[in-house]
Amino acid sequence: MKFIIEILLTGLAFFIGAKLVPGVSIDGYGNAIIASILIALANATIGFILRLLTFPINFLTLGLVSFIITVLMILLVDNMMTSFNTSGFIAAAFLAIVVALIKAVFSAVAGEKD
Repeated sequence: MKFIIEILLTGLAFFIGAKLVPGVSIDGYGNAIIASILIALANATIGFILRLLTFPINFLTLGLVSFIITVLMILLVDNMMTSFNTSGFIAAAFLAIVVALIKAVFSAVAGEKD
């Protein structure tokens, strides 16, 4: 149940992020959920491999390369979906930042339940 709620909240974060960031559009909440699932899958597969290959550079740049890989995964999903569009790298970077902040707010509001 927690996994489904996490997916729905991530989709909501992408939907809100698309409304806040100029240059990003998503055609509805359902498409935001699909986009968030695809971005998570891309990060878990291709992103993981890229993070392994770029670990020394990522270590030296204090995680900046990992952020760039996340933005590239957003751009990859943008190319895969017609209902999710970004106007470029800068818009995708701002979307990644906004989604991370929104998810942090969601986590702070929900809290940890043991």
